[in-house]
Amino acid sequence: MLEMLLGLLLQWYTALAQPELSPSIATSTATVVRVLDGDTVEVELGNRRERVRYIGIDTPEPYAGTAPECFASEASAANRELVANREVQLVADAEDRDDYNRLLRYVYVDGVFVNAELMRGGFATALPVKPNTRHASYFFDLETKAREEPRGLWSACR
Repeated sequence: MLEMLLGLLLQWYTALAQPELSPSIATSTATVVRVLDGDTVEVELGNRRERVRYIGIDTPEPYAGTAPECFASEASAANRELVANREVQLVADAEDRDDYNRLLRYVYVDGVFVNAELMRGGFATALPVKPNTRHASYFFDLETKAREEPRGLWSACR
């Protein structure tokens, strides 16, 4: 009985811990054709290619001056592992595009919230940019946990 109760509690906590796609939120489906770095991909969306910048997170830059930032290659590899050549769901927030004309999206693959997984693993920091802040507090919570553990860049980049 206790085992069953613990199992139900774990399912309940997991459901609360990761925002799921809601039928009321407009999504589009695309195929990732290239991972550019830890928080940017190129997708095939319909009959066109688009660059997609993940909303709410920031990963170390692989193209920062003459040398990559600490943990940039690990963040890019983690993103590649999650989404490369995979079909993804793209979910918009308030703004559609950034100043570089990239689509701004939350990204899901097989029901996994990619933005959050990168935060959870310590591959990214929270980067809320108004008005796209639907999951900002969730991302800050994940960053705090990764920092406290320490995981990812929080253990490698001191």
